[in-house]
Amino acid sequence: MEKTINQLSTPNPPYLVRLGAQITARRKVLRVRAQSCAGAANISRVTLHRIEKGEPSVNMGAYLQVCEALGLHLALLPLGLQEAPENHPNLSEDPDMPHICIKDYPQLKALSWQLNEEEYLTDAQAMSIYERNKRFLDLDHIDDRERALMQRLVKNNSMEQLIV
Repeated sequence: MEKTINQLSTPNPPYLVRLGAQITARRKVLRVRAQSCAGAANISRVTLHRIEKGEPSVNMGAYLQVCEALGLHLALLPLGLQEAPENHPNLSEDPDMPHICIKDYPQLKALSWQLNEEEYLTDAQAMSIYERNKRFLDLDHIDDRERALMQRLVKNNSMEQLIV
């Protein structure tokens, strides 16, 4: 199938890219191979790859099948609640669910340089990165949002106190 010029130049919508990244992160957290996930969702491996890239041409049913296969609940939120869950304490947040986007936290991004900055991490994964690489933390340049994340990890997940 030939792609049109429009398809080649149009990037995938950011909300689908985020959804795809969360699906990928969840699959990796569960240590499920792509082929196994695709089989469980009754789709092809190629379709799963396209979902994980956030391609809009994949039908919604395929996205939902993958979410169900990975134990994800896809919910609709009013437009005002599109920010990360940590900005909305009234939303229930599962620490075992990938929800921390690497690119949103400069120190975490610097410490996890080997990972794709669009990936989402669980609390445990972020905590592990911070603790393993604490000697590389630039304590003078931690912004308020990242400081809040680190304090939440200390309070809720018993992360080592890295900042004062």
